[in-house]
Amino acid sequence: MARILIQFAHPALEKSRVNRRLIAAVESLDFVTVNDLYEQYPDFDIDVHREQELLLAHDYIVLHHPFYWYSSPAMIKQWEDLVLEHGWAYGRTGNALAGKQMLNAITTGGKQEAYQETGSNRYTIQQLLAPFEQTARLCKMQYLPPFVVHGSLRITDAEIDAAALRYRELLTLLATGQVTEYATLQTPVLTDLAN
Repeated sequence: MARILIQFAHPALEKSRVNRRLIAAVESLDFVTVNDLYEQYPDFDIDVHREQELLLAHDYIVLHHPFYWYSSPAMIKQWEDLVLEHGWAYGRTGNALAGKQMLNAITTGGKQEAYQETGSNRYTIQQLLAPFEQTARLCKMQYLPPFVVHGSLRITDAEIDAAALRYRELLTLLATGQVTEYATLQTPVLTDLAN
């Protein structure tokens, strides 16, 4: 069974209804390691060696975070800048992550229709996540479709539970090598839960 590392970053987790429930739904899975970056590094002093060892020990890397200002919280950027070193993660001799797979698991406050070329945000989620996809490719990893929960500010508890169950199911599919089935489940995940 494949191992999944969730690089979790939420700077105000106590205020989050959705992300707390998503993490709670998957942290008990035997093949999942949840690495809470804000809890681990409250001063942003990231232990590069520890983080690189975690990456080496896992097959899938999930960057799980709220979608802040069309990107991630600052901790994810700090983590990328320090941990994904030239000569280790990328470059001619940087092959440590080659063959691993990466995806984003994100929550947005806005509805799905806001993330269209004709919507208020003018770009799709896939377009806005292009820097993450390119980072994965630069590090010789495969980038998978994101897990997205839209409309997180307005969804009901029942809708949060449904999203948490889908998250758990998707990670289980990845861990058991069912990547094709994972891709087919992306359509319902991307449906706006606030409708």
